[in-house]
Amino acid sequence: LPLPGFLLLYQDISHHWSLVMSSTPVTVPHLNIQVPVMLLYLLANVTTQYVCISSVFVLTTECASLTVTLVITIRKFLSLIFSIIYFKNPFTIYHWIGTALVFGGTLLFSDIPGMMRASREVKDKKK
Repeated sequence: LPLPGFLLLYQDISHHWSLVMSSTPVTVPHLNIQVPVMLLYLLANVTTQYVCISSVFVLTTECASLTVTLVITIRKFLSLIFSIIYFKNPFTIYHWIGTALVFGGTLLFSDIPGMMRASREVKDKKK
């Protein structure tokens, strides 16, 4: 029950809420009402977060926990790559090392080399 903990951040939350409400108003199509643009951004963020966590819950019921962890790790990796591209940050040697580790771990976990060996063995037996 972490909600009461937000009371400790009341001042900061209140300040940022006033910033949201004072942002540039935009007209919502088909409703013809004006809403602060940052409120729309907040609503879009909350909606996408809800879809994401709901999908993770569904994935948890369908797959092993290691698979779920792998999927979440790759999603975070892709978010990092998007962030680097979008904000035009440099892609350093450490990023390349991390990329190699993520995809190397993915290949090892999914046992693609083992599947390739098994496929070759089946082909060799048919000859």
